Amino acid sequence: MLTCRNVLRRLAPLTRASSSVCRQNVRRAGLSRGRTPSHVPVAHMSGGPGAGAGGGENRLYVLLVGAATVGGLVYAYRTLRGDQRRYQGRLDEIASRPNKQATSAETEQSVSEAEPQAQPAPQETAETAPPSDTTEAPTEPEPSPTEPPTPAPPSEPAAVASPTEAQESGADMTAIAATLPPHAPYLLIGGGTASFAAARSIRARDPGAKVLIVTDEPDLPYMRPPLSKELWFSDDPTVTDTLRFKQWNGKERSIYFQPPSFYINPEELAGAENGGVAVLTGKKVVHMDVRGNKVRLDDDTEISYDKCLIATGGVPRNLQVIERAGDEVTKRTTLFRKIEDFKLLDKVSRNIQSITIIGGGFLGSELACALGRRSSETGLEVVQMYPEKGNMGKVLPEYLSNWTTEKVKKEGVKVLSEALVKSVAFSDDKLEIHLRDGRVVRTDHIVAAVGLEPNVDLAKSAGLEVDSDFGGFRVNAELQARSNIWVAGDAACFYDIRLGRRRVEHHDHAVVSGRLAGENMTGASKPYWHQSMFWSDLGPDVGYEAIGIVDSSLPTVGVFAKATAKDTPRAATEESGTGIRSESETEDVATSPVASSTPAPSAGQAKDDYGKGVIFYLRDKVVVGIILWNVFNRMPVARKIIKDGEEHADLNEVAKLFNIHED
Repeated sequence: MLTCRNVLRRLAPLTRASSSVCRQNVRRAGLSRGRTPSHVPVAHMSGGPGAGAGGGENRLYVLLVGAATVGGLVYAYRTLRGDQRRYQGRLDEIASRPNKQATSAETEQSVSEAEPQAQPAPQETAETAPPSDTTEAPTEPEPSPTEPPTPAPPSEPAAVASPTEAQESGADMTAIAATLPPHAPYLLIGGGTASFAAARSIRARDPGAKVLIVTDEPDLPYMRPPLSKELWFSDDPTVTDTLRFKQWNGKERSIYFQPPSFYINPEELAGAENGGVAVLTGKKVVHMDVRGNKVRLDDDTEISYDKCLIATGGVPRNLQVIERAGDEVTKRTTLFRKIEDFKLLDKVSRNIQSITIIGGGFLGSELACALGRRSSETGLEVVQMYPEKGNMGKVLPEYLSNWTTEKVKKEGVKVLSEALVKSVAFSDDKLEIHLRDGRVVRTDHIVAAVGLEPNVDLAKSAGLEVDSDFGGFRVNAELQARSNIWVAGDAACFYDIRLGRRRVEHHDHAVVSGRLAGENMTGASKPYWHQSMFWSDLGPDVGYEAIGIVDSSLPTVGVFAKATAKDTPRAATEESGTGIRSESETEDVATSPVASSTPAPSAGQAKDDYGKGVIFYLRDKVVVGIILWNVFNRMPVARKIIKDGEEHADLNEVAKLFNIHED
């Protein structure tokens, strides 16, 4: 249309000029007859048989005007047709690009397979076979109460070789480096629970999605809780190799979420017709270019992305006195977090005489009980020290913390409470831990279980905000830190609509936040309102589940009853059929709780008997946290109480909702 308009503009002056000439000729013809017509009819312009000498000239100009008009119309028509053909050709070219790229990728892949010597330089490559010692693994934890279960995505291509096959191929296998994908539509930084949950969520909503997980660990995504719980109670001498364990209910499973066949090789991701999930192990993202939507790895490889999730988790804290003590002390100290830490500690504990655990929280108490049971068989001396008055003193009320401490002692652990470490030294082939009160502990090995520091190394290069109070990346209600960047798991500092801004370091939060981040990366735009839970087991006989803010500095109200044989972690997993207890939660249970009709025992009857019970944590007379002590599969009820945010005149009546007085 624009071309036609330009043509008409160019013809308009010619047409007007021709018309003026014709009118002038008509006037001349009239003058030649000796008269001046008062009006010149339009028909006279064409001239007639008797028009005289001017008629021939009129016909000539009329022919010129007609030819110019017809020529302009023909030119406009041909121009429009040409523009239409070029426009259609452009559309066809754009539509054919994906096919051309896929064909090009397949061609390059076939060439690389046929000519391995033509591979890029080592700094642009990565090994493709992710280490794993299992041939089978459980599926991802079931959806937790935030959202209804999503349908499982289509099966991904099984293209990853097992570690055994990679080892059998020998040096020739290690010499062939895999080409990394230059672009990943969905890039997940971190290989933990949150990343895996996000990958499954993305694939459920977008079955053709191409997801790349980048992790600095050598292992495929796995669950961390068994590292300090069930794995230590396994009777299998090869447990450190198989990483398979029996749950408290006797069922066996692997620590890995999925076997290697679930994933595809990273170099095959770009050309995967149905998409898939690839894991790039042993690589660390060291820089983020937020404006350019790309990251740089520790080998200077760059990968661009459309959507990115940061799920870098955290790193174990260490004591400064240990860091300053020298190499002899640090190499005899374990910061417990990963699979390799479990393998190392298992090996060390079988070849030394004494081991000391510094820390009285969840991890320290779980490891103390686990190693304490081993001490009865091997003669290993296990010492646990912490600055609080009792085990888990920052979480449990004092009376329950003291009860827990006695339980830990019965497992064969020597407990040193109110112990502040002043210095650590290496002398006479032993580690000497000097306490501020003058006590000295000599030991062969130290396990530092003093908390977790969120990994925010990418904050500076990415320009992301880090919370000054809780640590971690600050995110909005949809777990989004910046445009096209989300954060989940331990590294996310989110706003809780009931309890304020928080950062949570537990398995259930990693599952739920990872799943929600994955949904929002595919356009769901859902807020995070879920109250995540966590649990801790002091062996198969004592355990608790908690939700909300559980801080021993808050006022608490505890309601207890006598425990029975079914009130143990072992019995709970036998009933639910799961080992990771957050898998068995269902929000539907909490919609209409029914209080127990059994009357509560008298105060004297329940005195010092903390077999099972419910502990309420209050802030401004409102319940903000709940611990279920040896009470299992009632977490949806606790979640609803916190969500309601109401004051309760008699918490004994509220405790009946958990049916703790029923045998």
